[in-house]
Amino acid sequence: MNKLKLILILLTAVFTVNFGWAQVGINTTTPLSTLDINGNLSVKTITLVGSGVATDISDGVYISINPQATDQEFRLPSAVTYPGRVYIIRNINNTVTAMLTSSAGMLFPKGSTTGSTQIYMYENSKRSVIVISDGSNWTYFD
Repeated sequence: MNKLKLILILLTAVFTVNFGWAQVGINTTTPLSTLDINGNLSVKTITLVGSGVATDISDGVYISINPQATDQEFRLPSAVTYPGRVYIIRNINNTVTAMLTSSAGMLFPKGSTTGSTQIYMYENSKRSVIVISDGSNWTYFD
């Protein structure tokens, strides 16, 4: 009976340590973060073509948007529903402005406390943006 208790205590300790301090290393034997990648990272890329109604952004990480008319709307998902979500968005149309909105939450430029319900992406200004959900709103970097 004492051997069984000792084995159970050791198994509990081993599983607690392994799950409590779980770190995954890709191409490294000593990960220093929860996910530690020693190499290149590829993310899903998609292209969204604008239409007569708002085009929802719901998939991918690097997103090329291609508006077909001025101020065509591309809508981010709810910042509340997807805390921590990150998108890299680029307007690939050289002549047409795209409008970026959110289904819930406002868009705040980095370092600002003043948000807006939309941002415009066009040549030489906000051509590419990175947006990050904080669980309430989106912060963008251009």
